[in-house]
Amino acid sequence: MSSSLEPNNLNLGILAHIDAGKTSLTERLLYAAGAIDAVGSVDEGSTQTDSLDLERQRGITIRSAVVSFAVDDIAVNLIDTPGHPDFIAEVERVLSVLDGAVLVVSAVEGVQAQTRVLMRTLRRLGIPTLIFVNKIDRRGADREGTLRGIREKLTSCVVPMGSTRALGTAAAAFTPYGPADTTFSSGLLDLLTAQDDAFLARCVENPQQISPERLRAELARQTAHVLAHPVFFGSAITGAGVTSLMAGVREFLPAVAGDSEGPVSGTVFTVERGTAGEKIAYVRMFSGTVRTRDTVQFRGGNGADHVAEGKVTGVDVFGHDAADGRGVARAGRIARLRGLGGIRVGDTISAPGEPAPVRDVQGHFAPPTLETVVVPERAADRGRLHVALTQLAEQDPLIDLRRDEPREETHLSLYGEVQKEVIQATLADAYGIGVTFRATTPLCVERLSRTGAAFEAIGGDGNPFLAAIGLRVAPAPPGSGVEFRLGIELGSLPLAFLNAVRETVDATLRQGVHGWRIPDCAVTLTRSRYLARQSHAHGTFDKSMSSTAGDFRHLTPLVLMSALLEAGTRVHEPVHRFRLEIPEGTLDTLLPVLTRAGALPGTTEQRGRSLVLEGDIPAARVHELQQRLPSLTQGEGVLESAFAHYRPVAGAVPTRARTDHNPLNRKEYLRHVLRRV
Repeated sequence: MSSSLEPNNLNLGILAHIDAGKTSLTERLLYAAGAIDAVGSVDEGSTQTDSLDLERQRGITIRSAVVSFAVDDIAVNLIDTPGHPDFIAEVERVLSVLDGAVLVVSAVEGVQAQTRVLMRTLRRLGIPTLIFVNKIDRRGADREGTLRGIREKLTSCVVPMGSTRALGTAAAAFTPYGPADTTFSSGLLDLLTAQDDAFLARCVENPQQISPERLRAELARQTAHVLAHPVFFGSAITGAGVTSLMAGVREFLPAVAGDSEGPVSGTVFTVERGTAGEKIAYVRMFSGTVRTRDTVQFRGGNGADHVAEGKVTGVDVFGHDAADGRGVARAGRIARLRGLGGIRVGDTISAPGEPAPVRDVQGHFAPPTLETVVVPERAADRGRLHVALTQLAEQDPLIDLRRDEPREETHLSLYGEVQKEVIQATLADAYGIGVTFRATTPLCVERLSRTGAAFEAIGGDGNPFLAAIGLRVAPAPPGSGVEFRLGIELGSLPLAFLNAVRETVDATLRQGVHGWRIPDCAVTLTRSRYLARQSHAHGTFDKSMSSTAGDFRHLTPLVLMSALLEAGTRVHEPVHRFRLEIPEGTLDTLLPVLTRAGALPGTTEQRGRSLVLEGDIPAARVHELQQRLPSLTQGEGVLESAFAHYRPVAGAVPTRARTDHNPLNRKEYLRHVLRRV
């Protein structure tokens, strides 16, 4: 079968620390490419990509947006991503569908905390990246200081692509180096040969072939392999340097070809709802073609195991030539697919019956480490609130919901405090629901201390169910997940009963002895017995004499909790790895604060007039440290933190209110379950 390649597409991400100017740069790129007639303003809320009211009000990007423009024969789909660290999950999700990125750094503030996180992630995922130093027109702009910060804090493999003049004024400008700039060519040759021994050998063998054009071609190759990072300077407000950046995108981030006649393979990176409430999935197509009325298969990412099919009722393609391919999404493109009601963020799509595309979309996400309770201002809105939050969670699957039916409360997991404000504004604007939040608490986990086992026999004391179950639980390494094993002969228990036990084990482990999730353990079904289907003489089914899946489903939590009590569990709290850059002379003031916050300082390194301190801190205390840092460091301290691991809680054991009718209390549990039965 012949293949049809789609080489003229480039899916580009714009990333930066908050307020570095990436949304303004997006506007300027669109204007320079002729895609819009006027440059929007972040301050005035008139930008193309900030569509949420809160985005316009606060001047920040919360949800990724896609806009398109053309650079010569390349259709660039530009994705403007959030810059606030609370939305790092949204950023990382988008990274999985990019061909290249532009990392924006402020010429005034320099390299900031989130900039470091983003660059490390880009390099780890192997995404070719250009650096754009913005705000050269602002007072305090510092070319050499910014370059020094980039080399020290991001990567040493940077190549300044031109000169600047009149920095700090409205006349600030950027002039790209040309073939006649021998100093540039000499420095570029030194960097490229230091990065690649094979290129060094070719230069030694044939020095006469090392032309400026050959050097730039090698720079493009090394950029594509994340060995080098061209640096451009400019201003998103005045437009200085933006044309040169666009040329750099065309030269150093070449479009990636895709086989439009290959097997269907795509990744869902955003889900939104249309005006009628229907789901709209944003999909990056890596291979194959999807058309309106096609049936596609989609399955879960990030550990989810759902598999479903749906018929595509509409296809909208991004790109300057989108009208030419209306209703058709080919390899390399980004498209909106409609009609797939059960689809979720992170799902992969394929043709029906085909294996899942091999793409790790979400496996690198750090888990949310905080939790809060969302409280409606009006009690009558409780039901509507849960529906609304469920829809919001569809757009970000890492925001986990936990419904407490007995108390009619909804718990929401978070990355940070800013998410509260975003969710509050979204609920008010989109759903007309006013909410408040209770205090944020850390999301702990429980880990088994040793092996434990329990058994309940049919007719045994306190067992009203026609089922016998024996379970053994054992500790498992962190990150290994829950493994369900069979210690009984295969086929000795009907499949429906076995599935009931397995599913209920998974559900029960969401709330351990102290109410926290048990993420890692091995559970073995050691014994089982059931009563075969019995009927009266006239052939009617007699439940009182026959086991059902419900018997196994209701008994499993009692047996599992007994095994967990015998094994014992210990509560572990989430811990962030922090990196603090502070002025010298402030360490003595800061150390007592870190100690009171439960932090464990590690290495300290002198860098010029600054100190870099690394260590661990409980996730629950990060926000407090962020709030106090400016006053402790004369406004010059920079804090960077990310989830690292869980550690045993010292002191009083924190508990979490149960929502599962408490199988630890047999009398209470049976009263509820039997009443329902």
